[in-house]
Amino acid sequence: MTTIVVAAAVIERADELLITRRPQGVHLEGFWEFPGGKCEPGETLAACLVREIREELDVEVRVGEEIFTTTHTYAERRVRLHFLRCDLLGEPKPQIGQDMRWVQRHELGELAFPPADAELIQLLMGRARGK
Repeated sequence: MTTIVVAAAVIERADELLITRRPQGVHLEGFWEFPGGKCEPGETLAACLVREIREELDVEVRVGEEIFTTTHTYAERRVRLHFLRCDLLGEPKPQIGQDMRWVQRHELGELAFPPADAELIQLLMGRARGK
């Protein structure tokens, strides 16, 4: 089974995080996620995020440090997810018909995220409780 490398942006504004919903017709449709996508062969995580955020949200980002990495195996694929802290350099505008929301940390546990995001959600929510 091939491993797909994915970069995802953890974008924070005040005490809210930016999330988008996976559109219909794609793997894990309807789940909320941190914006980003598959890295092209030879592409760095930072370059991938700059490209994906520009394509999905029509905004530039400054890519910061990696905050969490995990590998998750689904029935049909394995993904290696790299979550990186990012700052927006403008206002995001959804470009592919996806829903977009700013949510409080404590709301993350109430939303449906892909199973691969579970540990990151717990990490982010733990920070909300002052851990």
